[in-house]
Amino acid sequence: MHALNIIIIIITVGLPARGKSYIVKKLRRYLNWLQYETRVFNVGNLRRVNEASQQHDQSANFFDPDNTDMKRIRDDLAIQVLDQMIDWLKQGGRVGVHDATNSTVERRKLLIDRLRKEPEIKVLILESVCTDKMVLERNFRLKLFGPDYKDRDPAEALLDFKSRVDNYERAYESVGDWEEEQDIQFCKLINVGKKVIAHNISGYLSGQCIFYLMNFNLAERQIFITRHGESMDNVTGRIGGDAPLSEKGRKYARALERFVSQQRASFAYDLASRKVKEEDDWRSYGLEPLDGKKESETIDTRTTQEKIDAKAKELSSGQFTVWTSMLKRSMATAANFDPDVYDIKHIRFLNEINSGMREGMSYEEIQRFYPEEFHTRQSNKLYYRYPGMGGESYIDVIHRLQSMIIELERMTQSCLIVTHRVVMRIILGYMLDWSQKEMPHMLVPIHTVYELRPKPYGTELKKWQYIESVDSFVEF
Repeated sequence: MHALNIIIIIITVGLPARGKSYIVKKLRRYLNWLQYETRVFNVGNLRRVNEASQQHDQSANFFDPDNTDMKRIRDDLAIQVLDQMIDWLKQGGRVGVHDATNSTVERRKLLIDRLRKEPEIKVLILESVCTDKMVLERNFRLKLFGPDYKDRDPAEALLDFKSRVDNYERAYESVGDWEEEQDIQFCKLINVGKKVIAHNISGYLSGQCIFYLMNFNLAERQIFITRHGESMDNVTGRIGGDAPLSEKGRKYARALERFVSQQRASFAYDLASRKVKEEDDWRSYGLEPLDGKKESETIDTRTTQEKIDAKAKELSSGQFTVWTSMLKRSMATAANFDPDVYDIKHIRFLNEINSGMREGMSYEEIQRFYPEEFHTRQSNKLYYRYPGMGGESYIDVIHRLQSMIIELERMTQSCLIVTHRVVMRIILGYMLDWSQKEMPHMLVPIHTVYELRPKPYGTELKKWQYIESVDSFVEF
């Protein structure tokens, strides 16, 4: 696929607080995980640097479409960022993202005219539209904690930001007729993928972008990832195979079920507490409730604690999925989970890397009998493929796991993944945005659980280690 030498610039379109930056940051992470070097170039970041040096007003007045001086500055900034991106792509980048509102045909024409001088670069326009009033209001209020409104009164900041949005709305032109006339490929993402409109999408990489964008959501959830419990091959130091668990491994499996059950209940309570108390937090800023109702319409005679308990009970009864590989040691690690409580699936894609002719050997034996091969693997673990029928490389496993990553993004429920060292490194590499150089070398010991919580601005991580002497997990 890399031999095709595809180079793409993605131009974002959308009003403020429509999730553009969130969407393209996730897309960047996915494409980098697939080994397509991708970078996001944010026009707002350059604007803030420019404002600091030139002492430009950062208020809504800067975004007034009738203010010709400010419009010229905004257009100049957009072109500066585009030129920076083109320079980076010519130095070996594969996908550059022009992250800005780009909310008029005139602005988009300005960018496209510049790109016509670069015929080797394909263009994909990505518009994010949000019509969900609750999501919009939440996004607006998240903006209060962003760099433009740092240390400002929240009520005053919200009013200014809404004025900024109003200014953009006055001149906003959705992607459509002009782009179709120019035969430009575009994708319109409505309410974070609930509806997708695509036009003239061509090529593998553009298709991968659209497929990914159709399959993620904003649901708060837990994703637990762990290796299987200690196996008999772990005891003897042999790779591959299909060995059963050792006694330590079986003990870990029992503790894992208890741990996940406890964390599941704790997460439900925490989420319920935040949802119930969120409205009180906004009211403390002098703002209306997120649902837009007046105080008299939202009277609830229950205490805050009663509301939290009821919400937590509702959340904890939701579906929870357990995925394992098809290997004995992985399935046995999840054997204590009640199938009436957990949705358990055994998936071949989660099997450990196939070591080909080296299955059943130890690393010491490979180093002794095949020293040149051992050195080759150590120097380039990402691309080294084990010899023999079925032998795989990290790159092979990445592409094998592509559908699992899409499913992880699509799911709204929490899940536990019980898998193996290489597979765990690759999944964590995606979730935590590890570089392709560091990912194959990251330590992921047995009897350790990684808890991931996707957030609007990244992934929150907790790590838990099983302590056999106390038969319990501790966070570290």
